[in-house]
Parts: sequence; structure tokens; C-alpha cells
Amino acid sequence: QISKMFGAVVVGVGIAGLARIRDLMNPMPSSPSEHLKLFGFVSRRSFGSINEAKQISLEDALRNEDIHAAFISTENRSHEETIRMFLEAGKHVLVEYPMALSAKAAHELWDMAEQKGKVLHVEHIELLTEEYKQLKKEVAGKDLVKGTLHFTGSVLDENKSGFPAFSGIARLTWLIDLFGDLTVTSATREKQKDKNYSRMTVHFQTTNKKPLTWIEERGPGMRREKKINFCFTSGCLENFPEAPRSSVGLFMQDQNLFAKKLLGQVSKEELAAEKWRILRCLDLAEVIQQYCEEPEKIYS
Repeated sequence: QISKMFGAVVVGVGIAGLARIRDLMNPMPSSPSEHLKLFGFVSRRSFGSINEAKQISLEDALRNEDIHAAFISTENRSHEETIRMFLEAGKHVLVEYPMALSAKAAHELWDMAEQKGKVLHVEHIELLTEEYKQLKKEVAGKDLVKGTLHFTGSVLDENKSGFPAFSGIARLTWLIDLFGDLTVTSATREKQKDKNYSRMTVHFQTTNKKPLTWIEERGPGMRREKKINFCFTSGCLENFPEAPRSSVGLFMQDQNLFAKKLLGQVSKEELAAEKWRILRCLDLAEVIQQYCEEPEKIYS
């Protein structure tokens, strides 16, 4: 029996795209990733080749029948259009989060993938870090009283990366994955244009009516950092639990998961839970954006 191989193309060669090229060229031995074969990469810039991977045109990538899957690592703003093109061309898609910058687009793309019988996989490496896996173990089975997740980072170009609730959706994904479904109770945003500073504050309630706060703060020279303060009936967690270093890189773990989906090795239950989580986070991101952009409607 010949093992099934999937030809892949990487679209966009920023940090993530280069990691994708590296991991596709050096799959983990005896892992699902061995079923992926890098065919080339697409970029607006002209490279010719990167580490033996050859540059091909977008037209070729869409048309070529030896390419079964696209790894989309472009800027957030162009994810939606790029996903649509590759799904229309009958390809499977892996895309970096956020898959789109509006909930409506995300639902449409997901429906389209299902109609075409294609895998649409959204990368969420933030759930694959050892730090997060330990945190999840620590939180499991505890009763939340209240909590805060505060992220700081350097300035993003919002024209490319989208509104902070979308560009920072990794934090929202953590909260939903740790504490279950959430409702937005309020959200505000402070911007200091002259200082290039932005701070978004979102208040949620859990299904048990417990308060959670997410702060996404960015400014020049701000260190990339997450601070947590989760209080449970049993006490508060203010630091991340100690976590070992993983021997497998995050993008490789994500690539293995995508390959498993292509091979039909992921259960319907897991796929359904993941779909719910991804679309729910995007729905909430949109609600947050609306709250932040239309304060007058909230108080009337």
C-alpha cells in the first residue's frame, strides 16, 4: 500500500511562514507530518528559493493538482481572501489565527470548507505550549471566583493585524478553553495616538456568573508578557506553574494535528468541539469590537 501524501504550499514567508517551510522540510520521524510534502511557497517578495524550497506563483499554487493543502501565514488582514481562494480551488487550508477579522466571514469560510469536504484548520499554538498545558492542569476541577488575564506587547499595525480583540484572540482562546463559555458584559478601549499606546479592557461573565477580565495592552518597548490572577474557592493562582521545555516545536505540533485531520485520524467529537471554540471566540471578538467602538449605545 502506498502511503497517502499531501502536497503543500506555504503562503507568506514572515516568521510563521519560515517556521512552516522548515517544519515541512524536516518532518518529525514517524509522525503524521511525514504525509506532507512541501511543493513550494508563495510570496509577494521575490526570493527564488528558501532552503531548497522553490518559489511559485499564486496562480500555480491554486491550479496545481499536486498541491492539496495551503499553509496560510500572511498578515491577518488577508487571511479571509486567501482562505477563500484556496477553498474555491479545492484545497485543504491551515491558517494562522485569527482566521478572519469578522465573525461573519469566519462562519462563511467554515461553511464553505464543509460544503467542499475540505479541512479548514486554524493554528492555535497558544494551547500547545507547556506553560499552558500546566496551567490547564492546575485550573482543572477548581471553582473560579474571579480572574484576570493581562497581556502586554509591542505595537501592532492595526491595518494589517486587525482590531485587538481579533489580533489578541489567543488570550480569549485561553479563557474559553480554561473556563468554558463566556458572555461579554462590557468592553472599553483607550488609545493614545501620539504615544502609539492602546489598552483594551474586557469584562466577561462565566456561565456561573463569575467575573473574568481580559486586558490587552500594547505600546512602544512593552515586553511581551502574560500576567494571570485567577482566584478559586481554594486560593489564588498568580504565577504560571513551572513547565518543562517541550522537545517538539509548537508549529510542528500544530502541523502534526493538521496532518492527522487530513488522514481522518481526529474524532468527530474533537473536531466539533474545536469548531465551536474557534467560531465562538471570533463571535466574542466581534462583540468586543462593537462594544469598544460604540460606547454611546451601551449607556443609552
